[in-house]
Amino acid sequence: MHVLALLGKKIFIYFLSFIQIKILIYEYWLYNFNILLLQIEFFIGTIIMSINEFFSSFLMIINEMSPYLLLGFLIAGILHVLVPKKFYKKYLSSNNKFSVLWAAILGVPLPLCSCGVIPTAIGLKNENASKGAVASFLIATPQTGIDSILATFSVMGLGFAIIRPVAALITGICGGLLINKYVTTSSSDSTTTASCSISTEKQSEKADNILRKLYKVFRYAYFEMIQNIGLRLIVGLLLAALINIAIPDEFFLHFGSQPMLQMLIILLIAVPMYICSTGSIPVAAALMLKGLSPAAALVMLMAGPAVNLASILVVKKSLGSKFTWIYLLTIIIGSIFFGFLIDIIGITPQISVGDASCCTDMRQTTHQPYIWRTLCSILLVIFIIYALTIKFLDKFKTTKTSSTEVNAPKVTTYNVDGMHCNHCKRAVEEAVLKVNGVIEVQANVSAHTLTVTGNAKAKDVQQAVESAGFDFLS
Repeated sequence: MHVLALLGKKIFIYFLSFIQIKILIYEYWLYNFNILLLQIEFFIGTIIMSINEFFSSFLMIINEMSPYLLLGFLIAGILHVLVPKKFYKKYLSSNNKFSVLWAAILGVPLPLCSCGVIPTAIGLKNENASKGAVASFLIATPQTGIDSILATFSVMGLGFAIIRPVAALITGICGGLLINKYVTTSSSDSTTTASCSISTEKQSEKADNILRKLYKVFRYAYFEMIQNIGLRLIVGLLLAALINIAIPDEFFLHFGSQPMLQMLIILLIAVPMYICSTGSIPVAAALMLKGLSPAAALVMLMAGPAVNLASILVVKKSLGSKFTWIYLLTIIIGSIFFGFLIDIIGITPQISVGDASCCTDMRQTTHQPYIWRTLCSILLVIFIIYALTIKFLDKFKTTKTSSTEVNAPKVTTYNVDGMHCNHCKRAVEEAVLKVNGVIEVQANVSAHTLTVTGNAKAKDVQQAVESAGFDFLS
């Protein structure tokens, strides 16, 4: 009996120990579960704070840039509509240094991106402009424009706003002179075809009244141009806001003593990709707030808008390999040279690295009234939404013909690749309009289609499209 009592006592003690262990395990898991809940709560709170910070940064950047963007778009519309296109042609046809100089001077203020400038440059070539002038125009034009100069001034200060057009002008002249010296002009280069913005003026425009021209100015400024760069501008602003909250402040400080390394890294990123000359500004500003050197930022602002993979392929196809290599090397070497130059001169953007001035409190970074900037931001957002909505809906447009019209002209839709903006659209339409049998032409940039009304042969349409520098698919 004594043995049984001892055995029962030990079993009871073991049982109590087991219960205590279970309780400890339960408390341990409960403690870990509470920690997990706290971590999840902290994680969700961090995400919400990051999202709020992201949208706050995004809205602040728009608020800062919108007045300058609206003014820049308006000036671009005035240049596009009121300056005769024949004026550009007059000074670019000679095969000498003056045509190169005029091409760069005329190209710097024009609001053409690296995709829109390609058909325009091909049009210049088809109007017998010298290859040097074409190269000068190709290099100088997409790097900057009236809108991007004003936006640069608003975000990065007067120094950068001056150095950008100066760098674009000088690199354009250097590239054009090199092309004139080392690239010979073949007989096939003198073939006259359509152009993007040189021959788009109709004789009927002479009869346009003032109101009609004003309408064209505003339509181009706040509709067509926003259709061309609006989406890329938004992407640039979103990237700037994302960079501002995602990249650690010390990221580029690791390369602070190696500006050449920073510039090479930026070149590797910027050259193959498309970066809008205006949309790249907030991205560069945000990167500088994270430690990127002003030299590397200027490299991005020069090389990014000036060239991209698509433009490289089109230039090679239309103007030759030697032309393309000189064109590329001029942009790369020129951007590095001016990067080192602003370091030597000491030009720095007026952005405070410590308080992220372009992305935080705009009331501390501008002398413009807050209400005025808010109204400008609302207008800019409305213009962008409207222009991009119309562009999106154009994808679903189809040309319909009435079956009741027995003698209605034939309507044919072709697939055309390489159209990226309204300048490309005009180039294709103007080229095909010259084909015999064509009554009406409608190009759709979003859908990459070309609708031709008339009895023109498909072979003739294909030849016109390809002569304008675009790919005729089917």
